[in-house]
Amino acid sequence: MYEILEAGGFTTGGFNFDAKLRRQSISRADLFHAHIGGIDTLARALLVAADMVEAKTLSAPREARYAGWSGDLGKAILDGSASLAALHDRVAAGEIDPRPASGGQELLESLVNRRIWRADDAR
Repeated sequence: MYEILEAGGFTTGGFNFDAKLRRQSISRADLFHAHIGGIDTLARALLVAADMVEAKTLSAPREARYAGWSGDLGKAILDGSASLAALHDRVAAGEIDPRPASGGQELLESLVNRRIWRADDAR
């Protein structure tokens, strides 16, 4: 739901929402409860996703992580004007730190979980 909202919502189409009976049950009541449970889950996911979009839970850290690609060096790499040899020379001269930086995946997962739990507390 988060990615759908971040992309502007549906422009065409929607969910292929259905429920199938599982196990040995052929009860209409089971199918009814499966639909209700499924749509409730989608509704909750929409509320959490809307809260995350509004709070920039994931977009702000993503923008910060990739901000360097908007700078001179990032643009030169993207447009191909920075050769690998030139980048090597800049690393050797200490102008560029090639060590990988954490994307903070665990922190971001915790932030998403907090939003989910907070939505549950609001009930």
